[in-house]
Amino acid sequence: MAEKPKVIVTRKLPDAVETRMMELFDTQLNLEDAPLSQDQLGAAFATADVVVPTVTDNIDAEIISRAGPKLKLIANFGVGVNHIDIVAANKKGLVITNTPDVLTEDTADLTMALIIMGPRRMSEGERMLRAGGWDGWAPTQHLGHRINGKRLGIIGMGRIGTAVARRALGFGIAIHYHNRMRLSGELEAELEATYWENLDQMIRHMDILSVNCPLTPDTHHLLSEKRLAMLQPHCFVVNAARGGIIDEAALAGALKRGDIGGAALDVFENEPTVHADLMGLENVVLLPHLGSATLEGRIDMGEKVIVNVKTFIDGHKPPDRVLPNLK
Repeated sequence: MAEKPKVIVTRKLPDAVETRMMELFDTQLNLEDAPLSQDQLGAAFATADVVVPTVTDNIDAEIISRAGPKLKLIANFGVGVNHIDIVAANKKGLVITNTPDVLTEDTADLTMALIIMGPRRMSEGERMLRAGGWDGWAPTQHLGHRINGKRLGIIGMGRIGTAVARRALGFGIAIHYHNRMRLSGELEAELEATYWENLDQMIRHMDILSVNCPLTPDTHHLLSEKRLAMLQPHCFVVNAARGGIIDEAALAGALKRGDIGGAALDVFENEPTVHADLMGLENVVLLPHLGSATLEGRIDMGEKVIVNVKTFIDGHKPPDRVLPNLK
């Protein structure tokens, strides 16, 4: 029997995924589920045939330089790969895969929840109730804003952005979007969506802004202090993509001053650290990166990882290879 490849998994995965990986590979699990230190991560790269990292791992050029001669594949558990230096990995001859197409519906559900929670002040009401501050119904208590009839600006109209648009349309929300490429006329008609080529022009007219694009060097701080200043004072900002797309300090300042209506955030620029000003504000919904946090979604992600590893080990091209952007 051929020797099984050594696969090191950096975080605890669902039991069904770990069991199947143990059956197929010589698998080293992280039973404690604590993020690996950079030294531990470097040791994994030095000894494994395959490393299965997650978004909590900082796989920079230094870590990649420590890759041993056996390491050939980084099979990321997740869609986003902004935590991996893809260019350095490519130069080192390492193949990178991810897990696309399995988290769309879960992330869109969470995004839609944030779109509702922010304007309707649900988190504020829940906190007040738990703190014992509710004295009963009152006509002017915790008045939020109706979302029906509002304009939603979606930044990034890929799979998740499109799924968000479909949900929002059912709530009677007007769909607007900015994307690198315009949707087909057929899909625009289905979503009743208005395309804006110029992001700055779009965001000036929106009631709710949803960030649904990937984090890349081009989208880092896409919502900068300058752009946040363009928003209407009642606008709510929703982010279930990546924290670094928004200048978090600038957002906290705008919210603290009341320059915008509020924010609903599932991701943060320096996770797990959250900007101190955000923690103290009432007009912000804060969730601990729950976008893909369904058991079904995480098992689907694990199955994607297994297929990518097994296909690669068998000498074939893995279905979800990520290539560097060498523009």
